[in-house]
Amino acid sequence: MTRTMRLLATASVLAVAGTAATPAFAAGTTAGSTITNTVTVNYQVGGVSQNSVTATDNLTVDRKINLVVAQLGTTTTSVSPGQTAAVTGFTVTNSSNATLDFALAVTQQSGGTAAHGGTDNFNVSNIKLYLDTNNNGVYDAGTDTLITYLDEVAADATKTVFVVSDIPLGRSTGDVADVRLTATAAESGAAGSLGITVTQTAGANTSGMDTVFADTNANGNTAGDGASFADNDYTVLAAALTAVKTSKIISDPINGSTNPKMIPGATVEYCIAVSNGAGSATATSVALSDPLPAQTTYLSAFGIKLNGTVTAGACNADGTSGGSFASNTVSGTLNNIAAGSTSTMVFRITIN
Repeated sequence: MTRTMRLLATASVLAVAGTAATPAFAAGTTAGSTITNTVTVNYQVGGVSQNSVTATDNLTVDRKINLVVAQLGTTTTSVSPGQTAAVTGFTVTNSSNATLDFALAVTQQSGGTAAHGGTDNFNVSNIKLYLDTNNNGVYDAGTDTLITYLDEVAADATKTVFVVSDIPLGRSTGDVADVRLTATAAESGAAGSLGITVTQTAGANTSGMDTVFADTNANGNTAGDGASFADNDYTVLAAALTAVKTSKIISDPINGSTNPKMIPGATVEYCIAVSNGAGSATATSVALSDPLPAQTTYLSAFGIKLNGTVTAGACNADGTSGGSFASNTVSGTLNNIAAGSTSTMVFRITIN
């Protein structure tokens, strides 16, 4: 900023008035603005009013670069193993006194405490960034815009950015992946393209619009680097399925149902019990496939019973008819299995 002022008066009585115009927003007066301040000196000589004397001072407002990246929401994003397009979010606020572009970059933590607690122990893949185009705070596939930077962000404006990624298979409940979004200030001016990285004016104040980095060291950031970052994370909630297959003799052709034995012609009942561990995600589309041994024959008269129950570890052989038998294989799909629940598939065979 520069200022020049010149006053000249010989006075017995002086009255001084100053005027200034400094429009401002939350981020401060717009960078590059000229603040003009004019002073008027009224005076008298021998009791007679003389012509007024004026002087003007002009200031050029410098550019203060400040930005804040923050988590969107206050909780982790719950995901399942193998999930695609899992979403976590951030806000990017331009607290500068000028319109800016922001270059965006996502990095992944390697170990250590994640954003919402827990220890980072895996990485996501296929990371993409989307702008919340309709400003509803929710990721809308097909509506929100795929981006690599934020374009022409006005002073005081906040943009929501979604990080969308894929979760690998084989992860367990409680596994955590931490992701970090970093925004770096870039020059504006050409809509549709990312400007060059903003640099801070070195040395003494100049007559033009200087640039000053005003970003802070909050939340682990580096003060005065023209950038800001924040972390968010994904936490896995997996189904913990276990399967137990049991058999019991129902009858044989010699003894009937009284103390039957596993002899040729005997009827045997199979029960497959599928359990989901406590605190796990609900398991859906639970499909069972059981190829029969060559020494057995499927008993179509009994059929297949699905979604039965277990009492004290014993299969109740209940449920509803369903499933199918083809190519010597018994198949069936169970209803959703919630955490802490068990569901069964039951069928019978005869020993050849």
